[in-house]
Amino acid sequence: MHRTEQVSVLLLKIRTEMEVLELWQSSPPSAEALASTQPFCVDTLHFTEWLQWLLIPRLQEMIRQELPLPQSSQIQPMAEEVFKQVQADTDRLLELIEQLDAQLSVHH
Repeated sequence: MHRTEQVSVLLLKIRTEMEVLELWQSSPPSAEALASTQPFCVDTLHFTEWLQWLLIPRLQEMIRQELPLPQSSQIQPMAEEVFKQVQADTDRLLELIEQLDAQLSVHH
């Protein structure tokens, strides 16, 4: 499986896991919140909102347009920190995010 296919599959698994954990939202945050320039939009979005509304769509769009994917990713440490405050069992979601980091950090 090509790297883009692996990333695509992981994005779907992350979405599914977020839905299972009820971390997937039906309505988007405001355009202003999405326009934050802070890493992970920490000043305007919850981490899961950033995943849902920015990271996943951006990566899916890059794959769709056959653009090169990022060469490194450090999402998992942030996820681990944020998920300490989440009541749900986020182990599987963290594992998927870790796999996404690994796929995005592949060096050719």
